[in-house]
Amino acid sequence: MFVAIDRTSKFAIVRLYEQADRPTAVTFLETVLEAVPYKINIILTDNGIQFADQPRNRNGWTARLRVHRFDMICNANKIEHRLTKPNHPWSHEDKKTVRGTVFPNGGQVERMNRTIKEATVKRYYYDDHDHLRRHLDLFVDTYNHARRLKTLKGLTPTQFIWKEWQAKPELFYEEPCHLTSGLYN
Repeated sequence: MFVAIDRTSKFAIVRLYEQADRPTAVTFLETVLEAVPYKINIILTDNGIQFADQPRNRNGWTARLRVHRFDMICNANKIEHRLTKPNHPWSHEDKKTVRGTVFPNGGQVERMNRTIKEATVKRYYYDDHDHLRRHLDLFVDTYNHARRLKTLKGLTPTQFIWKEWQAKPELFYEEPCHLTSGLYN
């Protein structure tokens, strides 16, 4: 399961995959870039090989010549890719909130993982991955569109994004209308 959360709006994108490998991480990053209507400045991930080379290989000459595909996509979109400290997935890389930061692999993703587990696999039995995937999609859709959060002063993540778009449209490269939940979505 891959989870991306915007630090500012708490908008979440979650996908369940059969494997957590490099191509899957790249696919998920492309999904996030397509879903988010504003510029992402920073991506914070853990040190998994799907996101970066192993720590012992990062400073070698081959790592400098061969750029990881995840980093190539980040560079092409002018996104800074930061990694958490090894063996400290709960550490906060950057204490201040930055607009457009996703994949915050600190307390937010760990908390979201717990929330997802409590709402899905700890409560229900699933016949197969497709059944879990459908329920997970419904849960995340409900979280983004109906769950009012105290940190957003009672707004849902989607409402917060709409409010930000109305106040500062220059931060967005498209109107966030595709985030609207409805009959034809």
